[in-house]
Amino acid sequence: MRLRLPAAAALCASLLLPIMAYASEQCPAQQETLQVPADLALCASLEDDVRKPSQFTLDVYQQKLGTYLRAYCHRNPGSGWKADKTIRDTGPFTAALKDGKWVGSYHGTHAPVVIWYSPEMYTWLKANRPADEHLAPANPAPVPDGAMMIKEMYPAPAAACRGIDVNRLQPTSGAAVMVRDSKGAHDGWFWGWFGWKGWEPDWPAQAGNGYPNMGFGQYCVNCHASAKDNSTFAALRNIEGEAGKPLAFLSQHWFQGQGTQPDENFAALLNHLRVVQESDDVTPQGAAARTGYDPEFTKFFGLPFTKPERLPSLAMPSQTYDNVWAQAGMPKTLQPFLTSDQCIGCHDAGSTGLQFDMTRPGHGGKLLNLSPFGTWSTSPMGLAGRDPIFFAQLSSEVETFHRESSKLVEDTCLGCHGVMGQRQFKIDQKAAGQGCTPFSREVLNATPFPTGPHAKNAAYGALGRDGVSCTTCHTMALSESERAKVAAETQNSCVAERQAFLNPDNKGFAKTFTGSFLTGAPDQIIGPFPDPKVKPMENALGLTPAHNTQIQSAEVCGSCHTVHLPVLNKGKVIGHTYEQTTYAEWAFSDYRTGLTPDGPLPMGPGAKVETCQGCHMPSRDAEGKPIRSKIASIQEHSNFPEADNTLEPEEIDLEVREGFASHVLVGLNTFLIKMAQQFPDIMGIRTQDPMLTRKGLDPLLYTEQAIAHQAEAKTADIRVSNLTMNNGAIEADINVMNKAGHKFPSGVGFRRAFVEFQVLDRDGATLWSSGRTNAMGVLTDEKGEPIDGEVWWNSDCSVRQNPLAHQPHYQVITQQNQAQIYQELVSSPPADGPAQCGVGSRPAGELTTSFLSICSNVKDNRLLPKGFLKRDERIAVAQALGAGSELADEAGPAQVGDDPDYAAGGGDTVRYRIDLAQVKGVPAAVQATLYYQATPPFYLQDRFCTSKSTDTERLFFMAGRLNLEGSKAENWKLRMVSTGQVALPQP
Repeated sequence: MRLRLPAAAALCASLLLPIMAYASEQCPAQQETLQVPADLALCASLEDDVRKPSQFTLDVYQQKLGTYLRAYCHRNPGSGWKADKTIRDTGPFTAALKDGKWVGSYHGTHAPVVIWYSPEMYTWLKANRPADEHLAPANPAPVPDGAMMIKEMYPAPAAACRGIDVNRLQPTSGAAVMVRDSKGAHDGWFWGWFGWKGWEPDWPAQAGNGYPNMGFGQYCVNCHASAKDNSTFAALRNIEGEAGKPLAFLSQHWFQGQGTQPDENFAALLNHLRVVQESDDVTPQGAAARTGYDPEFTKFFGLPFTKPERLPSLAMPSQTYDNVWAQAGMPKTLQPFLTSDQCIGCHDAGSTGLQFDMTRPGHGGKLLNLSPFGTWSTSPMGLAGRDPIFFAQLSSEVETFHRESSKLVEDTCLGCHGVMGQRQFKIDQKAAGQGCTPFSREVLNATPFPTGPHAKNAAYGALGRDGVSCTTCHTMALSESERAKVAAETQNSCVAERQAFLNPDNKGFAKTFTGSFLTGAPDQIIGPFPDPKVKPMENALGLTPAHNTQIQSAEVCGSCHTVHLPVLNKGKVIGHTYEQTTYAEWAFSDYRTGLTPDGPLPMGPGAKVETCQGCHMPSRDAEGKPIRSKIASIQEHSNFPEADNTLEPEEIDLEVREGFASHVLVGLNTFLIKMAQQFPDIMGIRTQDPMLTRKGLDPLLYTEQAIAHQAEAKTADIRVSNLTMNNGAIEADINVMNKAGHKFPSGVGFRRAFVEFQVLDRDGATLWSSGRTNAMGVLTDEKGEPIDGEVWWNSDCSVRQNPLAHQPHYQVITQQNQAQIYQELVSSPPADGPAQCGVGSRPAGELTTSFLSICSNVKDNRLLPKGFLKRDERIAVAQALGAGSELADEAGPAQVGDDPDYAAGGGDTVRYRIDLAQVKGVPAAVQATLYYQATPPFYLQDRFCTSKSTDTERLFFMAGRLNLEGSKAENWKLRMVSTGQVALPQP
């Protein structure tokens, strides 16, 4: 984050004892003057405050603690502090011959240390961990509040500085700090790192949005949760004046006395230091954003507001503030949700700095992070609470489409995109007697710094910004029996009210649609592997990991990816409709398992059984082999340097698991990921994994590559058949095959895919094209003019143009102003008169992007999945899920005529018939390419023309400067698959 490692100190004076001379040459920590407290009055004034971190805001406490440590107040022998007998290693130091010289590698959990123990800590150790273990109490007392340990860290190996008076040493690698505060957190400690140079408090957040240096619930528990009690390994035998020998490790340091300097910076390799260094990845890898607006962008997109410039108001709150830990003594029913930084220490790769499970070698000697946190954090799920596209959509809903229902709309939408914040807010409000108070967009801006009225909502803001996070999915109650047990518990406050509003006629699992799931036992966290090690997580978070195979079921995804919403018209609910049916599309396809956590479904399994997780959380490598890895990174007994006072080996040694699943969770929204890459400062995110740091590949690049792989290999195929050229015409059938287990596209209705069909000359120049675009991804004709449906607003956003104009579903295309677009289009209720909405209703309003204005279906020719069930079969499955026949109908196609491809599903064939009189030149080949647009131009135009909010300005600023040049999404369209050039047969 902020630490800059200092250069090696100058050699000390030569008038020292021989051992001191050796040490001074190798010990850059040595100072000429004693590093002891000079202002005892200052130290005395801080003694009480530094022992009470929970009584201050973090910035205030860090200032006090920083002043205390910088003055070396803990080194005052008169205050009763004790220290280790000597500088000691925390792991082996090994030598190797490299390029003709000896170099060393350090394998410690920390840099070499001298630990200082406050009087309270020393007294506790004497009573609870006596030198004679037989005298130790069977049940150790809690460490008393106010006890402190300052773990000063020095150059590796320890021998480099051994023999020098510790009071002449400045800890060049800083210090790990532990302050006991049982009221502050479940684990009872305040954790942190302090540096005598280059350190500053975490608040205000700095550029880079770094992981905090200090706080409750810090990643330090990844090791300390393996301690047998009180989250500390401290032992008397290490302390000056106590019996016994300190821990010692192999140290092959002889070469350091031969004038040869090692070529590695050992301290920089240590995880406990690397995590708090300023990122060396401060600029995004890949293409940088444009320095100004793309002229083509501003030419096409009109604005009802002044073109935004880069201002602090555009930035989302920093990720540095997203820290909600397990509170001390808090009933779990009142705090079921924690931010992902509480899981990062154990479930991110490399977090111990010694073991690198959950990785594989990548480019440039760096590691590819396959850990749950590493892959999830830059996925659309991990970014859901910061998604600039979603927030601009929400702004349109509350400013223009449904201003009179703004509170209801924000609460409904944030129940998915800000789920943890929304739910925790309601839990607390109801517990305080305020009822199920609506959750607002404004709360997501709340941060703990600076102090003020908004700060009271900081925890909800942090939880909401953390997206669809760990304690969302891993706490779900998935079966009817589980739901019945917990429905009335506090952690499910207000869920019944949400279900009644969103799914009034549904039963069973269908009542949980639109993110209306219940969470299970509040002291459990569920996972797919049997026999998890429970003690470390119980120690750290008060949660017991439990085996539950149901977390591998599609229903984990189905609750949120079946979106059932009210149809709002002038502030009134006039019906309900399905905005998206991804789960149902899968349940009606050949990929269905035919099973739910409640048992079998009608029609049984399909011919190609695969759950959502099988595609979106792959557990096999490119060759199809199961991925094998441990699922966490903790201090183990068998695989770590020895530590005192650990749990038993069988409680902390982890198994290698087969079927380890990546949490990459991508669809095809590469535009969101490119925005995160190029505008991390505006999205408030860090650009480097905080555990792997410089050893890891850029996680956003990996997510982008995962999307590209999904697009190219796992979503669709395209081919040319029946290609002829005779009778003055070219004819070709383009077959598009859907390989996904649901419709393609699926999810939110504005996603679309389209076919570009080209007739080419022998040099590859385009002679005729359907589906061509301009630089903004706008579909155009041969004259470069947008085709019907591409432009919704005039240039100043004052008038809607052709409110129902669109490209219909084609079975035959003959003109260049026609394009086969696979999409869903819906219309709003009419502006005047009664609304006739629902399945089969006639569109009477205008095309809309509002999720809560869906009255009639104008078109839905999205590719059906293979093996799509007949209507009566779909109804049977829908009813078994607890839904009505409308789910079966709305998951099906609309306005596709008599096209036989939309009976059994699996793809579509469109015929291109081109009159050669339209073709200027000599045709030699044809080519068909399938493209995808997560945010089509008409959709973005509707965002910019229907809201003037900061959220909309943010999206305009980022989209207008987004640099897609050279990427697979160049010209605002993701290239998926292509036939390549197919030669025309000659007549």
